[in-house]
Amino acid sequence: MRLALATVLFLATPALAAPAEGPQRHLTGADLFGLEMASDPQISPDGRRIAYVRRSNDIMTDRARSTIWLIDVASGAQTPLIAGPGAHSAPRWSPDGDRLAYVSSAEGSTPQLFVRWVATSATARITGLPDSPGAISWSPDGARIAYLVSVPDEAVKLGKAPDKPEGAQWAPPLEVISSVVYRNDGGGYVKPGFDHIFVVSADGGAPRQLSFGAWNDGGPLSWTPDGRTILFSANRTKDWERDTLNSEVYALDVASGGITVLTMREGPDASPVVSPDGTKIAWLGFDDKLLGYTNAELYVMNRDGSGRRSLTANLDRSIDDAQWSGNGALVVRYDDHGMNRLARVALDGRMTPLASDLAGGQLDRPYSGGDFSVGRGGGVAYTGGSASRPTDIFTGGGRRLTHLNDDMLGAKVLGAVRKLPVTAPDGRAIDAWLVSPPDADPGRKYPMILEIHGGPFSAYGPSFSTDDQLYAAAGYAVLYANPRGSTSYGAEFANLIHHKYPGDDYGDLMAAVDAAIADGHVDADNLFVTGGSGGGVLTAWIVGKTDRFKAAATQKPVIDWASFALTSDNTAFFAKYWFGKFPWEDPQAYWARSPLSLVGNVKTPTLVVVGSEDYRTPVSEAEQYYSALQLRGIPTALVKVPGASHGGIAARPSQSAAKAAAILAWFEKYRGK
Repeated sequence: MRLALATVLFLATPALAAPAEGPQRHLTGADLFGLEMASDPQISPDGRRIAYVRRSNDIMTDRARSTIWLIDVASGAQTPLIAGPGAHSAPRWSPDGDRLAYVSSAEGSTPQLFVRWVATSATARITGLPDSPGAISWSPDGARIAYLVSVPDEAVKLGKAPDKPEGAQWAPPLEVISSVVYRNDGGGYVKPGFDHIFVVSADGGAPRQLSFGAWNDGGPLSWTPDGRTILFSANRTKDWERDTLNSEVYALDVASGGITVLTMREGPDASPVVSPDGTKIAWLGFDDKLLGYTNAELYVMNRDGSGRRSLTANLDRSIDDAQWSGNGALVVRYDDHGMNRLARVALDGRMTPLASDLAGGQLDRPYSGGDFSVGRGGGVAYTGGSASRPTDIFTGGGRRLTHLNDDMLGAKVLGAVRKLPVTAPDGRAIDAWLVSPPDADPGRKYPMILEIHGGPFSAYGPSFSTDDQLYAAAGYAVLYANPRGSTSYGAEFANLIHHKYPGDDYGDLMAAVDAAIADGHVDADNLFVTGGSGGGVLTAWIVGKTDRFKAAATQKPVIDWASFALTSDNTAFFAKYWFGKFPWEDPQAYWARSPLSLVGNVKTPTLVVVGSEDYRTPVSEAEQYYSALQLRGIPTALVKVPGASHGGIAARPSQSAAKAAAILAWFEKYRGK
């Protein structure tokens, strides 16, 4: 089968490697190297400047490179602040706005904490750590910086190898794994250790460890205004490795290291932030009912933990982030109908909309998302975008401050994205979007690709997508939808697939396909389907249910829920929340929802795509499906993306472009002429 795989890759490479004969009017794989994205906007305390992370791609190293830029809010002028060798991220203003802390790999492979004096451009490295610091937080007086870092721990040892002679070259020692979660997607096999809180002088010096224990403490870290206490969240229960969502909010006394728990319930309590006057604490969480999906609510309490109450219990949307705007309100980010929005929430629960065009940091697929920050005076900076542009920096009034891709994309004709009304078989309204080929002829009908989002508890929206635009540039209409189970439509809609996914979401997707055909511009005899992760599950499920699609490409799928539940990187979560029982307790329930159970029905030529270092939906899932299709004689090929994790399958521009081209080449083999 190496020949079949080589054929697919050979067909895929010209879209990336062939030299251009002139200006290309449509998006090409090579264009992915020229795209830039803005993220993590940090507005200065006085609201006059915004520091943000600007991600661009280096064509020589085939990797994204992050730099930190500074925007003058009044004029809109921007300048590079930290753009030398290495990757630079996580800018955080000092309370007086004179300095900027950030994380950089400028002086080695392990990123370290740096401080830059903005007026003089003087820079000092503050840490020399074996691992990268995170959750950076300035003390109120600007004298210290708190951060999280992993503290190495002793690995479990079993037995002892013979003594090695001096100079001998023996095999590496045995690796003994004893933790429940022993590998993470994107990080690989976990080294023994625990994340803990440290504090260091902002001028440099020896750091001091403040928290200890055999559990992981989590950010963000929030100082009280008197500088005596740091708020954080952690799951410090006895069975924390298996009881994955039961975190609490804690108060850490900086002087003594004493820790006080401020919340106590079954469920996650996280992301605490202290009000500017120090009297209240806001945080996110919910009562855990073991549902597949639960909205995270915004809560407030007094500094001592008393007076706890929810501010968003009636919203029926999940709050993803919250930051104080003065002492009487918070700015929150939440997802609604596939779009991230900002709103100001008063302490009585009243909400005032601020922005509805937030966009996130993923280029290949049109997921909703977004970053924001709030200045001392209430000014807001956020990342926004559209179906035709990746993220830029905006102010709270909707003023766009950057135009990162206007030159390149301004010379391109992109596929137009429009919303398509869809009614599910049970009468529910389903949001869907249709991408037309660039320069589409209104009198023609085009082949169509149904592209399905992952999660399944996530959402697409009218956001920029390189995959969809590359498919459209190849002459396909592209349909994507938010079937039941998608977030941003309320808890009831999301939990329609609780303990029955995949299931009725199949009907929603088929209704979207029918609506696209009825729209009049889709060739009903030339339908194709693809999707990644949860979308890969549904792709494999669909071809086991129907043969209406000419070809399929299932990307990083789950094929057998039992094997997935025991080999994924979060084994303690999936069985507990998505099935309610372990595989050995109810094997039939796992099998009935596994696409592998339907492989005997498949007639559709199906490509299987996976990253070679995928630890979320492990490579073995994709390989099972590939082998099953081969044994049945169904046309198939297995495409492995070297070195790619589940979340990073499109992280390198060449691989993102080549993956899309391979899928298009597969579809082209079966496309009716």
